[in-house]
Amino acid sequence: MPDGGTVRMRLRHLLVLFFTLLFLSPALAAPSLWHVTGPRNGKGGDAYLFGSVHVLPPDVEWRGPEVAAAMKKAQVFVFEVPQSAEDMARLQALIQARGTLPAGESLRALLPDDSRADYDAALAAAGLAPAQVDGMRPWLAALQMLFHQLARHNFSAGDGVDNKVMAQVAGRERRYLETIEEQFALLAPDDPALEMEEFRASLKDLRDASAQIRPLVDAWQAGDQSALDDLINGGLADHPAARKALLDDRNARWLVQLRALLREKKTFFITVGAGHLTGPKGLPALLRKAGFRVTGP
Repeated sequence: MPDGGTVRMRLRHLLVLFFTLLFLSPALAAPSLWHVTGPRNGKGGDAYLFGSVHVLPPDVEWRGPEVAAAMKKAQVFVFEVPQSAEDMARLQALIQARGTLPAGESLRALLPDDSRADYDAALAAAGLAPAQVDGMRPWLAALQMLFHQLARHNFSAGDGVDNKVMAQVAGRERRYLETIEEQFALLAPDDPALEMEEFRASLKDLRDASAQIRPLVDAWQAGDQSALDDLINGGLADHPAARKALLDDRNARWLVQLRALLREKKTFFITVGAGHLTGPKGLPALLRKAGFRVTGP
């Protein structure tokens, strides 16, 4: 389970990822694509790395010619986590077990007086009534506010890059980098005090998140990795424990898995969150350091 630094940054990181494209226009986006080969003298496989935005409106066309060609060539598709009916049932069981307050407790009542106006404003921005979230633990209530606010702007996970790729490659071989349980552990903290502290901070973010989004939109559309690294990951610089748990440790584990995949003589199309592909500790940089040839930004 993540430590205190991870908990303090967890929802702000989710805010960035879920709201990254809040004002995205219907124009064709051109997100970055990397190609990875070697270093086994042609005896191994190759892979395409593609950065995902997990929630999008239905009219964003990101599947340009390079991405389409890479998907056509690929034999195996790799995602962060599986999303089968069985996996989603396990996720729902985890949420039910760890997402609700004890009977008789109210989230609003647990908040100090100076946070209740922020709570009410965040609910209003999401179009939710207090009764819809008041029985939830803070981490789950914040996620509900995020998803409902996105839905009001015509965004959905079903239109996100991951789910679109999964739908387009139905019937083809898939593999996964993490389990549902591993990702859930990053969402649901153990320490109630830290959970409430982060929730209170996230309420303020939810009130004015839209003002921070336009630069992220522009960077993603342009495939500007330097700007994305600054905007998505820069806020984690003051929270090294959070960055370690959310990005660096996961990237290091994924690097081991990608090196194993690339020993197979196959072509892989790997879709992960865009934040995992930027900066000196992103997967492209780690693969280059490990001796692989990586073309792309």
